[in-house]
Amino acid sequence: MRDFDVLVVGAGPAGSFAAERLASAGVSVALFDGRPDGEPKACGGGVTAKALKSWPHLLDAVGRTIHELEMYAPSGRALHLKLDEPFAVYSRRAFDSYLRERALAAGCHPFQEKVSSRKILKTNTGWTIKGLDGEERSGKLLIGADGANSAIAKMLVGPLPPAEMEVAFGYRTPLPENGDAPTVVAFLPGWIGYAWAFPRLDHISFGIATSQDAFEHEPLDKLLWDFMIGYFRLRENKRAKLWTSRARDRERDVRIREQLAGTAERYAARIPGLAPQTWDTRSACGGDPAAGAGAPPWALLGDAAGFADPVTGEGIYYALRSAELFAESYLAGQPLAYEQRWREDFGRELQRASQMRRRFYGNFWGAPFTERMIRFARGHRGIKRVLGDLVAGHQGYTDLKQKLARKALRPL
Repeated sequence: MRDFDVLVVGAGPAGSFAAERLASAGVSVALFDGRPDGEPKACGGGVTAKALKSWPHLLDAVGRTIHELEMYAPSGRALHLKLDEPFAVYSRRAFDSYLRERALAAGCHPFQEKVSSRKILKTNTGWTIKGLDGEERSGKLLIGADGANSAIAKMLVGPLPPAEMEVAFGYRTPLPENGDAPTVVAFLPGWIGYAWAFPRLDHISFGIATSQDAFEHEPLDKLLWDFMIGYFRLRENKRAKLWTSRARDRERDVRIREQLAGTAERYAARIPGLAPQTWDTRSACGGDPAAGAGAPPWALLGDAAGFADPVTGEGIYYALRSAELFAESYLAGQPLAYEQRWREDFGRELQRASQMRRRFYGNFWGAPFTERMIRFARGHRGIKRVLGDLVAGHQGYTDLKQKLARKALRPL
């Protein structure tokens, strides 16, 4: 088959979810997957409770449901959270494969090849993609769901500047021998961002997320190794410290580092982190369905559109929601209504998060906000509940400081 209604470039969560929704409704969809077979995306793989409640079938993917979380302040002060609403952690290989298989089962047509902007042409009826086999696949509408470095987005709306990108990098390591592998989020001492340890079924994903302009590879890589060693040190001695090593820990730390050095697999990725003003000017769809070669319609989904939480870098919920909103708009015969729908649905919240990003990692009552947040929560049930809502995806950033301050001033 060469002629389709929709060409979807990118078979991550956004592309596969959109392809499934469209194909299930009888739309002919070509789905282009440019990732080498079996290669996972560099990602912690956390899926919020908000996403699980919106699409319960996600729990059918192979992963771990997380009911408890350890959070650490920049000082190393710890907080243990029992979550009222659990979230899930997936291997992106398993999660993406699950969504892609659902798209194929719905009837979309897969093509295992990477699509660059050089292979895309405008035609009298829409778009054409030149395949590696010499064939041309045509479609009336083009969807870019090819990630933060999207070739489609660069072609249609231009590249994002480095200042509007965030960096995530880390290592995959084996699970501890004793099976004790808690889920951990630790705010970085002296840096913007946080580290994570997300245990999966057969390994742990360790990583750091920070802004592009704050990124320095050597010191941050050292900080991540300190975090990983501290994580395993705490598995052997509950009284040890996360970020700091004492003299009595040095022999153990050397052994842990040697073990990790022989098994850790490195990964890295870029994440969009749009500036507040960019949300007003950058479009996620365009063209004119009736204009032919002059302006054929197109849309961007997920990371390709810049849809990620500017504070945490979390993007899976927005990938799925943007795919859903576009599919609904397309099936209603109004694909360009997608622009207004995403802005009203989650665009304003992401823009407010952009405005709050530096405040979140700034000071609050004379100390880092993240330090105060965890310190207050250790002794206050109300603040603990607010943090639980933040992890679940229900608490926004706009009123977070005010809500924490109000809770802190109330009696227990």
